[in-house]
Amino acid sequence: MTVLRRRAARVLLLDPADRILLLHGFDPLVPGRHWWFTPGGGVEPGEELAEAALREVAEETGIRDVALGPLVARRSSAFSFDGRDFDQDEWYYLARTATTELDPSGQTELELRTVDELRWWPAAELAATAETVYPEGLGPLLAALLDGGAPDSPVRLPSPTQWSTMDERTHS
Repeated sequence: MTVLRRRAARVLLLDPADRILLLHGFDPLVPGRHWWFTPGGGVEPGEELAEAALREVAEETGIRDVALGPLVARRSSAFSFDGRDFDQDEWYYLARTATTELDPSGQTELELRTVDELRWWPAAELAATAETVYPEGLGPLLAALLDGGAPDSPVRLPSPTQWSTMDERTHS
């Protein structure tokens, strides 16, 4: 099977109450496997990471008034989803919005089939949940960001894969 290697821009989107927005999704080919994850997705050819981050938030959530902050984390991830294998470098932006109303109508056909909830999470609830949340370590990362602000350079989150272009570039 061919592995799709790509870069992804993801967003730790905070509302005025410092809650983080997560999407709940599942793999249609693996019943019972579900998880929470941050807004974001693949960077399109010729697109910068920041452009992809804002586009993905708008498509997945309907939120367009996003103050995109710094890159705060990165990781590499290998996974299977909907019958495809991915090796993905993920870059995480910290961002804020005053908008809390969500409109998933701009989601892709695949997202409409595999995302069943969008929810604002208080940091304490995220830290205490037993549910699967990606990226791993999001709870402690969010707590550190809220307590001390953004790091000087993106922190490296746990990476389950060997393949990575992360040290090579941050743009197309």
